[in-house]
Amino acid sequence: MSRPIEAITFDLWDTIVVDDSDEAKRQAMGLPSKRLQRRLLLWQALDRHQSVDQVRVSGAYDAIDTAFNEAWHDQHVTWPIADRLEKILDALGRNLPEQEFLELVRAHEEMEVEVFPDLVDGCREALEELSGRYPLAIVSDAIVSPGRCLREILDLHRIGGFFQAHAFSDEVGRSKPHRKMFETVASRLDVPIEAMVHVGDREHNDVTGPRRLGMRAVLFTASRAVDRDGSEADAICESYRQLPEIIEALGIGARRADVEQS
Repeated sequence: MSRPIEAITFDLWDTIVVDDSDEAKRQAMGLPSKRLQRRLLLWQALDRHQSVDQVRVSGAYDAIDTAFNEAWHDQHVTWPIADRLEKILDALGRNLPEQEFLELVRAHEEMEVEVFPDLVDGCREALEELSGRYPLAIVSDAIVSPGRCLREILDLHRIGGFFQAHAFSDEVGRSKPHRKMFETVASRLDVPIEAMVHVGDREHNDVTGPRRLGMRAVLFTASRAVDRDGSEADAICESYRQLPEIIEALGIGARRADVEQS
């Protein structure tokens, strides 16, 4: 039996902000892509001390990225960028002075703050409306930018104040769809986990995971619709204009079920 909705959780990437929408901005500014810039930063840091082949550095970076993606998907963890850079250095048999290493980490972490992604159309208006009816929270994996930087991105878009709680994978120690990610915000909002509805764009992380916990899930397809066909979501949302009505309908459905059971 579904419970009335007491809180809404949101994914961040391709739900609140458009993933990689910063790439066009970077190009217009004459900057390399984020992928290239990260490898370039590491190569430059190493090459300053001892000549190293750039292709070799890029290959080591690619190998650790592959291992990261496997751990993210299979073990539900996201290695912090500092850990990933240390693994790359180990693979290359190199190291950096502590201060230079910390600066390299910072440059990776803050890259998406310095040139930040765009807000999904209609997001701010929908959050303003929904925050007047429900407590809202973010449940997001931190792939490169850590939680502290993701909060900055929310604030840069003037929407940070709409969210009463956050669960970022680098801070929680697990990533979606692990139960701990959703339990963290349920505890911070002081609501039962079964009374939350999650909004996100990935079937595995944002639909299957929450529904296994007794939550309801809305698949958000405005920016990424890859998982639309065959989705088991309780509803599919194509734009933020639809979201308040979808949430209301899910809540009405839960109240109706309660009446029928009584």
